[in-house]
Amino acid sequence: MISLLVMAITFSVSLTGYFARFNTLTTEFKEISSFLAEACVEKALLSLAANSNYAGNENITVNGRQCAIFPIEISGSDKIIKTKATVENAVTNLKVQAASVNLSITSWEELPNL
Repeated sequence: MISLLVMAITFSVSLTGYFARFNTLTTEFKEISSFLAEACVEKALLSLAANSNYAGNENITVNGRQCAIFPIEISGSDKIIKTKATVENAVTNLKVQAASVNLSITSWEELPNL
């Protein structure tokens, strides 16, 4: 009876460690996708600073991984930048609003979908 209890506890602890590894990996993928989406936002802001007519609609490669810059939208006197990065099953969709005049960021949010 005691040996069954010890085996059950050992099995439970082993499974906990096994699943914890997947949670850690998922967290790392989400972190990488966030960094990629942010890199695309920064690239779009730099492109807008160099050319106020920059239209977006391009893919950027960073360290062998890609993120997408969607077409730049205009809302009043602001530019809206939307980016997306996917790493494995972790997705980050960002929507950033910046003043057209000086590109100061007025809004930065992660969306479930674009």
